[in-house]
Amino acid sequence: MKREKTPDFVAGVRRTISRYGMTRPGETVLVACSGGADSTALLHVLNDLRGDLSIRLAVAHFDHGLRAASARDARFVHEMAAELGLPFYLEKRDVKSYALEHGLNIEEAGRRVRYEFLRETAAEIGAARVATGHSLDDQAESVLMRLLRGSGSRGLGGIAPVLEYVVIRPLIEVRRAEVEAFLKSRRIAHREDESNRDLRFLRNAVRRRLIPHLEKHYEPAIVEKLGRTADVLSAEDRALELHVQRILPGMLSGKGLKTGLSVDALAVLPVGLSRRCIRSFIEIQKGDLLRVTFLDIENIRALKPGKMAILPGGIRLMREGPWIKRAPGRPVRKAAGFHYRWTGKSALKIPQARAVFTVRIGAAGRDETPSFDDSRRAFLDADRIVLPLTVRSPKAGDRFRPLGAPGRQKLTELMRERGIPVSDRGRKAVFESEGKIIWVEGLPVAEDFKIGPATRRTIVIEKS
Repeated sequence: MKREKTPDFVAGVRRTISRYGMTRPGETVLVACSGGADSTALLHVLNDLRGDLSIRLAVAHFDHGLRAASARDARFVHEMAAELGLPFYLEKRDVKSYALEHGLNIEEAGRRVRYEFLRETAAEIGAARVATGHSLDDQAESVLMRLLRGSGSRGLGGIAPVLEYVVIRPLIEVRRAEVEAFLKSRRIAHREDESNRDLRFLRNAVRRRLIPHLEKHYEPAIVEKLGRTADVLSAEDRALELHVQRILPGMLSGKGLKTGLSVDALAVLPVGLSRRCIRSFIEIQKGDLLRVTFLDIENIRALKPGKMAILPGGIRLMREGPWIKRAPGRPVRKAAGFHYRWTGKSALKIPQARAVFTVRIGAAGRDETPSFDDSRRAFLDADRIVLPLTVRSPKAGDRFRPLGAPGRQKLTELMRERGIPVSDRGRKAVFESEGKIIWVEGLPVAEDFKIGPATRRTIVIEKS
């Protein structure tokens, strides 16, 4: 391998990592590798940089089970990881069945289960970051696809270089042609997915037809300019969202599902801000924004007194005088709240959570190798925890700092990002030590209570 031929490519990726603060010294990065050109290049360039960045690497491959060649792809990635001396993790799932079960298309179903596997594997091995091989071309394709679908600034912000402080995209500022040149100069083999040539998929049509047409007839630098547009809109979207978070509480009355949104307050806002406030209000009532469209937002903005708008999922919002509120009918069943003090000396049975929890304490390094599973167990530093614990149902305003995150985040946002159904969120057990959240069932443990090199004793909370 003649590495001297690609210093510019490696240096460019290094600048991207530095610009967005993608890694910190001492961290483990789990590299998602399909065997395709982008992810193969990502793996090799991170391997080049791991000494400079002071990071450790591991490799993960997800087999969607949709193609005859998928087993060969998995074997290819496994062999590549072995050549580089890196640990390898593999999972195969029936994506087609998952899509049917959850009413999703194959692409969305594949994305969900793939990221679920990556997050679970990262938690299991203690990886702080998950690296994916999205390039500048992927960014441009995403912006065009979302423009064709009528997205707003959030959608047109494209693919985030860093997502939820965990997922990183080190190749997001390099062109696919640069990736291919890097692989060719190093004589690095990669796999080709034949489905990438199927023009029935919108992304393939945009990649193979629309962008080349725009480059030839309108703007040769269309990919770079769309990438710049995504960067600008993403930053502006974050700024607007922060402003909405500051002003929205003063526009609300009541709590939970009885919260009302002030029509008078909406009326004095610029149209763009009023739409964003309505989006946030819908998220409070619905738990997410899945399938909520621009037309839904406009219908609520235009509501007359006594009139009703029906959102996806059957949620009904009604204008009652100067307030927009949740209307009766098809109410969401709310889980009964609970609150326990638990010494851990015996099993804790929580009927409302449909769960039984146990605790065991052991010396660090003498217990069995931790088998991480956010949905069933938590491994914590026992010397940082004071018993008895408070075990309760989630409440409005809950925040904590999950493993690997730089700061505290809303519990509702974390549950939404993890795909926890709204109907199940009220049943998830929240564990507290001296008023601080140490773990929430279904989420990573709190950063401040994690197991580290100085840990002498571990405490394991397990759902049985």
